[in-house]
Amino acid sequence: MGGPGELLAARVLPSLAPLAPRGLRLRVTLGLADDLLSALFEARLDLVVSAVLPTAQNLGELLAARVLPSLAPLAPRGLRLRVTLGLADDLLSALFEARLDLVVSAVRPTARNLVVSPFTDEEFLLVGPPSLARTIDAGLLAESPVKAPAHLPLVAYSAELPVVRRYWRSEFGRRPPNEVSVVVPGLRAVLASVVAGAGVSVLPRYLADPALASGSVEILHQPEVPPLNTLYLATRTGSLADPSVAAVHERLMDRSRAWGPL
Repeated sequence: MGGPGELLAARVLPSLAPLAPRGLRLRVTLGLADDLLSALFEARLDLVVSAVLPTAQNLGELLAARVLPSLAPLAPRGLRLRVTLGLADDLLSALFEARLDLVVSAVRPTARNLVVSPFTDEEFLLVGPPSLARTIDAGLLAESPVKAPAHLPLVAYSAELPVVRRYWRSEFGRRPPNEVSVVVPGLRAVLASVVAGAGVSVLPRYLADPALASGSVEILHQPEVPPLNTLYLATRTGSLADPSVAAVHERLMDRSRAWGPL
């Protein structure tokens, strides 16, 4: 469900020289095997990761909701993680040209010198506050799933409704006819607006789950097959021979297996 070109990218550098500022910087440590940690610290290696968010928020929210919380407890070990915003095409070019080492992308990179692995799946849910959920006719929803929620205002992070539009086309076979009540750049802000009663929206499960558990939002539609968006972890051919890159890659893949569908 993520927009074309959404990605996160990582750079492992064999130097402590600072990089030019490119946005938010955070110091964290990746959970590396002890022997690899020893080798890395003896070599005084840096880890620099760039998070790229061109027009959509999905992967930036994934970074905040899953990636950084998973890595933050390891910060005292001292490797540096730098997070910044940029353009997807620029970061994919940087990966291809060996200026970056790892990329998490919402579209499968196709460059010939890249090794690409499925990383994790995002699951998307149509959710709304209980007050609006009660206005949906269950019988009409079964007979006409486009018409039944058509009176509900939409909340989205972009006026183009990329995630909402793709959900409607995937599940209902057409664009949503609904009015848009709120456009706000950030999925957490979208969720907050939905909880407050501004409308309904399509959100990844990892963001919606706490609100679902508390009862502040409800799932409005149960698809036969949950709509998933596969994210990919890419690196250059041969770069996993570098123990630092290999350790970062292994940590990310291990964590993604523990997450399951998001």
